[in-house]
Amino acid sequence: MKKIFNLFVLFIFFLGSAQVDNIADGESITFRIHYGFLNAGTANLTTKKTTYKGVPHLYVKGTGQTTGAVKAFFKVDDLYESFINTETGLPSFYVRNVREGGYRQHFETVFNHDNNTLILTDKKEPANGSKVLKSVKGVQDMLSCFYYLRSKSPDELKVGTIINMNVWIDDEMFPFQLKVAGTEDLNTKFGTINCLKIIPSVKSGRVFKEKEGVTMWVSNDINHIPMLLKAELAVGSLKASIDDLKNVKYPLKFK
Repeated sequence: MKKIFNLFVLFIFFLGSAQVDNIADGESITFRIHYGFLNAGTANLTTKKTTYKGVPHLYVKGTGQTTGAVKAFFKVDDLYESFINTETGLPSFYVRNVREGGYRQHFETVFNHDNNTLILTDKKEPANGSKVLKSVKGVQDMLSCFYYLRSKSPDELKVGTIINMNVWIDDEMFPFQLKVAGTEDLNTKFGTINCLKIIPSVKSGRVFKEKEGVTMWVSNDINHIPMLLKAELAVGSLKASIDDLKNVKYPLKFK
């Protein structure tokens, strides 16, 4: 159950830069998370148009909590925040503040995309101060990558496409690869919707059973909203399904 929200967000990203202009101010997306047969928790993403250092940005807030019986023996209370430059689609400031059972982590990251460096500050008590680290061109954080994916046009996400990316998590860079495997009609609580089926390549063994043990379905339209994620873990299975949508900019075509 550890880092459930991490696992969900981790496979909803892209590498690169692009204008983020298809996200409505005040959008809210909620997912219901299941661990095996258990209703394990919820994850929510909200957006707000703002400025960061005088430049137009999209402020994104992500939260994740365990619920019900799972919360009684393993409490998760996660907060993620990202300020995304709406012109470039790249993150400027990122916060990961999580409590997962006995695990506690609180990092703040300032990105400098001009010289491919970042400033990492450990805010966990006792705080360990800040340090400057080398980065890579077009690096994304765990939230900005999600909205970069959604900024892509349907023509840019075709079946057979393979995308390599780098994402900043905590204090380390992780390379991943996404493969658009096909299309599929998916049943949701809102009706049936046509989706792209995307398979991320991940390291097997420590968390996942297989290299490609994760599958994600996103709406096959200009929104590219994740509808369902399934992951076969080393112990058990994880599923995150769409539970609520508010203020989505473009109408979704549910049947």
